[in-house]
Amino acid sequence: MHIVYVSDGKAGHRSQAAGLYHAVQRISGQSVTFQEISIEQLPLLALCKGIISGRLKALEQAPDYIFGVGSHTQLRVLLLGKAYPQAKTVILMKPNFPVSWFDYSIIPEHDAVPESKKVIVTQGALNPIVNEQRHQQNRILIALGGSSKRHAWNDQKVLSAVQQIAESNLQAEIILTTSRRTPKAFLEQLQAQPFAGQLQVFPVEETPQGWIFEEMQKAEAVWVTEDSVSMIYEALTAGCRVGVIEVDRLKQDRIVNVVDQLLERQIISSHFKISQLAEAFQLMEADQAAARLLQAA
Repeated sequence: MHIVYVSDGKAGHRSQAAGLYHAVQRISGQSVTFQEISIEQLPLLALCKGIISGRLKALEQAPDYIFGVGSHTQLRVLLLGKAYPQAKTVILMKPNFPVSWFDYSIIPEHDAVPESKKVIVTQGALNPIVNEQRHQQNRILIALGGSSKRHAWNDQKVLSAVQQIAESNLQAEIILTTSRRTPKAFLEQLQAQPFAGQLQVFPVEETPQGWIFEEMQKAEAVWVTEDSVSMIYEALTAGCRVGVIEVDRLKQDRIVNVVDQLLERQIISSHFKISQLAEAFQLMEADQAAARLLQAA
């Protein structure tokens, strides 16, 4: 089985495609190959010629599935599907085109698209994590985001939350990391606090690729600032107990509402002590989406 992933180069989109690919690999029980091809390698003229000839030079072999994530990939996925009509086209988002134009669309439930033969609804975006059952008791990961179009960073609010986590879990090993959106001055403030000695701080700039996924495998509990919805779902997929750190909201929309819904359903918690967090809620969304694709094949 061969999968072609049409890439816009964004790491978050690649993570979703990799999650589905690895799930297909696990579930299918057969050899699965994967080619990532950038949209720059698929000019529209070449795609149109490929539809006529039935092949494209940029592809290593004829695909069985064509994945796309991101608005700029969708037209190319459609045209590739015309060049290779035996392949199934799969968009991992709510598409800009009618869902009927693709074989499958894998869409997070917050986009409010009803499930159908062509629509697979998931809790959050897919990711490549599986629960490896390596969680260590009293090991905490704190993952900080930053300002976004929906949230405004508040140093004092986040400092207070980190302090309460530290002081409520005195026996725990606490690892803290930042994101590229975390204000640089925040770490200076954090490290000047009396409780900073309880923390092992790893700025994102100093962590290798895949570091945070490995830390999620080891953590019993993960606290995430609420602006990082994808990281909340990653921690749930890893099998962690998940706490959320409040950040000031600039507006209320479907993405912000996701956090409120997870809190209401007691899947995540706003408490600061491990024992008060909701029990781990195991997500296996990539596996379930892959199973749907393979059942229909």
